[in-house]
Amino acid sequence: MSEHNTPEYITFPRTFENYRWYKPILVFIIGAIVYVILQVAIFAIFGMAYGWNTIFQLMTQGYEALNSEAGSYIGYLSVAIFLPSLYIATKIVRDRPFSSYSSSRGGWDWKLFFKSLTIPLAVYLIYETISSIIHGRVGPNTLTVTFFVICLIIIPLQCIAEEYFLRGLVMQTFGSWFKIPILAIILQSVVFASMHPYSILGVLGVFIQGILLGFLTWRSNGLEASSALHSVNNLTSAYFTAIGFEVTSSIIGPFDFASTIIVTTVSTLGLYYVGTRKGWFGEKTGKSI
Repeated sequence: MSEHNTPEYITFPRTFENYRWYKPILVFIIGAIVYVILQVAIFAIFGMAYGWNTIFQLMTQGYEALNSEAGSYIGYLSVAIFLPSLYIATKIVRDRPFSSYSSSRGGWDWKLFFKSLTIPLAVYLIYETISSIIHGRVGPNTLTVTFFVICLIIIPLQCIAEEYFLRGLVMQTFGSWFKIPILAIILQSVVFASMHPYSILGVLGVFIQGILLGFLTWRSNGLEASSALHSVNNLTSAYFTAIGFEVTSSIIGPFDFASTIIVTTVSTLGLYYVGTRKGWFGEKTGKSI
């Protein structure tokens, strides 16, 4: 099946018989309720494991909390639960198949996801290696086998969940309302930036990253490519922070802003170019995840 015969992803909800303009709002409300329940459960589990004082301190540290093991786990899981929250809400509202959030090609394609990891991973590793050589170690080495394995599992889940919420629910909702893909990409990026309490440059950087991820989702007609890029970004950040070559902070300076935009842009364009040339985005998956 060619890419040109694939339904347009951003306005895809309108193709379903049960589509109504207000149903995404119901999905959001029910999903938010489920999310709060799951979030309370996460805090309860980690409160018993690490102590409530530790949890309260982490909750007030912003992105600096990601420099600790417990803070990383809580932060990533708090986003990962977007996915079950959205899934449950979709099943309750029954407005459209959950697979329609994944792509307009027939559902989620793991093969595409893993192929899409290759280009960003090469770009990010080159950047992180050069940056480490230039700046040297800026923090302690706290990397453990347990941390490595757990992050390898929960960070991709966190990134995929965030893509389902932002580039899936939010972008497709704006797309189904206004039927203007570019407007939907911009609006979802505004929401994306508002969810990241960085300094001004940091928020602007997240907004630009949201535009790039939205573009990638739009042109690939699904979430796999953007989820792969998002996963590489967060995984490399987590691991290089753990080995002491990065420090996570809510304050983003001009150098970090510029380097983040350059690396994300190169990764996006490289992935889009290779994926388009190789026909990665045009095949119907035949899956219903």
